[in-house]
Amino acid sequence: MSLRTISTRTSIIRPSSLSLFKHACAPRNAFYSTKLAAPLRPAGLFLARSQSANLLPQQQIRFGSSGSLGKEDIQRRILEVLSTFEKCDPAKINPTASFTSDLGLDSLDAVEVVMAIEEEFSIEIPDEEADKITTVSEAISYIERTPEAI
Repeated sequence: MSLRTISTRTSIIRPSSLSLFKHACAPRNAFYSTKLAAPLRPAGLFLARSQSANLLPQQQIRFGSSGSLGKEDIQRRILEVLSTFEKCDPAKINPTASFTSDLGLDSLDAVEVVMAIEEEFSIEIPDEEADKITTVSEAISYIERTPEAI
C-alpha cells in the first residue's frame, strides 16, 4: 500500500473577485428592488401609525347572557361550591350560614371558599371586599351586585 500525497491548492481572493463572490452567494430576492416589490398605493393612504390608529373607533366587546343571574341561581351555585369542601357538613349548609361559626371553617378555609366562588362565577373579588364576605348571604348579595359574574 502506498501513501499518496494530496496536494493542497491555495487560492487567493482578490478584492475584485470578492464582490463577484458576494453576488453569487446573495439570495435571489436581494437583486429585486424593494421599491418595485412594494404594492402601489395612493399617496393619501401613507399615514403614520399614530394617525391610522385613530381612524377606526375602538369598541370594547363583552360577551355574556342576555340577562343577569337570578338570586336562586346564584344561591344554588354557591351552595354547590360549599358542598365540595370536605370540612363543610352538608346538613349545615344553608343561605344564612356563617363560614366560621356555622360551617366550622377557619380563616384560611374561608379564603379558599371565596376563591372558589370567584372561579365559579369567573370574577375577581378585591381583597378588601373578600374580607367582608363571611356568610353565604353576603356572598350571594356580592354576586348579585357584580354585573361581570357569569
